[in-house]
Amino acid sequence: MDFKELSVKKYHLMLENKDITSSQVVAYYLERIQAYDHDLNAIICINDRALEEAEKLDLYYKEKGLKGKLHGVPILLKDNVETSDMPTTAGSKSLQGYMAKEDAPVVKLLKEAGAIIIAKTNLHEFAIWGETISSIQGQTLNPYDLTRTPGGSSGGTGASVAADFGMIGIGTDTINSVRSPSSANALVGIRPSAGLISKKGVVPYSNTQDALGPIARSLEDAKVLLEVLSDKDYSDLQVDFKTLRVGVLRDFFGQDDCHQEINKAMDHQIDKLRAQGVYILDLKDVFDTAYLVKDVSVHLYELKDHLNAYLRNLPDHVSVHSLEEILSSGLHHEGIKDNLIKASELSTSSEDYRKRLERRDLVKDKLKALFEKNQLDVILYPHQKRLVCKIGQSQLERNGVLASVTGYPSICIPAGFSSVTSHAPIGVPIGMELLGPLNSEEKLMAIASKLEGLTHVRKAPIINRKG
Repeated sequence: MDFKELSVKKYHLMLENKDITSSQVVAYYLERIQAYDHDLNAIICINDRALEEAEKLDLYYKEKGLKGKLHGVPILLKDNVETSDMPTTAGSKSLQGYMAKEDAPVVKLLKEAGAIIIAKTNLHEFAIWGETISSIQGQTLNPYDLTRTPGGSSGGTGASVAADFGMIGIGTDTINSVRSPSSANALVGIRPSAGLISKKGVVPYSNTQDALGPIARSLEDAKVLLEVLSDKDYSDLQVDFKTLRVGVLRDFFGQDDCHQEINKAMDHQIDKLRAQGVYILDLKDVFDTAYLVKDVSVHLYELKDHLNAYLRNLPDHVSVHSLEEILSSGLHHEGIKDNLIKASELSTSSEDYRKRLERRDLVKDKLKALFEKNQLDVILYPHQKRLVCKIGQSQLERNGVLASVTGYPSICIPAGFSSVTSHAPIGVPIGMELLGPLNSEEKLMAIASKLEGLTHVRKAPIINRKG
């Protein structure tokens, strides 16, 4: 039976028709991981009880039906979210072997809904940057082009969902980190409004900006997962293209040769919207991502204080209890050393931090006024001005910071692919980000779903095996 790219809805329908069992589905994904993770290096830890959990759910289904919205759904979980039955490392050798006493609240919600955590995925160590490389696992590769990174920091989840190692995934996002791997792997990624989903039990980077969200192959699957994580029900809100007002944030498009494939894909999708009667308003000279990252984002100012507060509460047998101890231990990837050193010199008690919070409030006010003045339903832009970077390079010109510093919800959906190359058999994915007003998840998902249905962009990767 072909289980490839199975959706939650189709899976549960097949369960109802007795065409499939949860045990068969879990076995399929475990075999996929065994066959292909050698090529991608995306998985840190496999749940060795996954089949046992699936068998129990099969018995439950025979007696009572679906346990919940995620009955038997194999979930790929970023390894900075605490689990009581698998280690939580944040990708760092300094936390190797740490076992939390209990599941994070989001993991409890997943299990109550019937989900199976099939594996925990690689991340850029402590979620500090965007290429998904860690001391505990090394570099994760992009399944669409093994010479490129999968984005990050939730790149292990992104690569794994794209490669069909599980049905849906979970990432965390401080500046770009759910939407970056979604963009780079032709996936749907949702960064919800600030405060919608519990962050308790997640290794912190910046409590002000950290968020947790779904990474999936379709908006439909992402929506189901968001409902479970937020403990909300989102109706199937209908959206009429002819009533939509979309702002295109031209500040977030590049002008150089390296930007042209992105611009071409974006303009193609915008033309499709225009042809459907959508009102398109070009927005210029509004926001500058470089300024937002350099002078507004508080991520590095909060890292030391917030991470230290978390580490202090870890058991005595864990080898580190502060950022300073991580640095002195040497049990971290060399690539994050400079950021750790810089963060160790910054503080939430500084005057510069206070000024950043003030600038953040001004940006939030400006964004709110932009929506209201122009009566916009959504603001649209490429997630990244250029293609996701090659292995050994750093991510440049990502646009996720606008949602991160304001706390506004955004969704990244596939927008197209670059040209085919010898390394990228179907091209490199390009992602389109949709930003909505605060707490507008329901309408934003309805718009994204409508766009997804119009564009029909996603294609599964052809993994160009390393051998």
